[in-house]
Amino acid sequence: MENQPVPDLEFSQKYDEAHAKYYFDKHENEFWRKLSNRRDHQIARKALQIAGNPKSVLDAPCGTGRFWDVLAEDPDRVIHVSDYSQNMIDAGLKYRAPEISRRIKSSFQASAFDLPVSDAFVESVFCIRFVHHLAKSEERVTLLKEFHRVASDSVIISLWVDGNYKSWVRNRREKSRDPHQYQNRLVIPARQIEQEFKENGFRVEAALDFIKYYHMWRTYVLKKI
Repeated sequence: MENQPVPDLEFSQKYDEAHAKYYFDKHENEFWRKLSNRRDHQIARKALQIAGNPKSVLDAPCGTGRFWDVLAEDPDRVIHVSDYSQNMIDAGLKYRAPEISRRIKSSFQASAFDLPVSDAFVESVFCIRFVHHLAKSEERVTLLKEFHRVASDSVIISLWVDGNYKSWVRNRREKSRDPHQYQNRLVIPARQIEQEFKENGFRVEAALDFIKYYHMWRTYVLKKI
């Protein structure tokens, strides 16, 4: 396979130790975020079931390990984690419950676009709340090609999609912004991303909405073709 250039994302440089701790805390201490986190966990659990309860998973990028407890619910699952920021990984390993962090078989700092692992390294790649940062199709294609290489069977991936109330509101708001202003989060048309999945070796096994017709978050379960 032809090597793809590794995208350099501006926002990824911000995660120093202090910001990593803030990122960890914000999902643990704020009421509405805790409620949202519970729903995210429900969807992740269902996605793993649809994917066939994979026995080895790579969480990339893992952040501070917000989903490690769900991944660890299968006592036989082997869990690997990776993030561009070593500070994020360290925060997760330090602040998550010991019975969860002990389940992490390996952790390593790396770009999700260029993972230092062998082909078919794990059964499934788990990528939550990252793709909505990727404005360019070529960035998403690079990511999908790398995940296709690393996963032997499936990919679980979430992003913002259109076709719901929240995306309509956001689209109206975006029209009033400076078009040259840097945006690090965006809505991707569902038809477009699903075509990108197909063109890069995946079929959509399931599409799980956070709140159907209202919220932008959608989690896809992809199977390798």
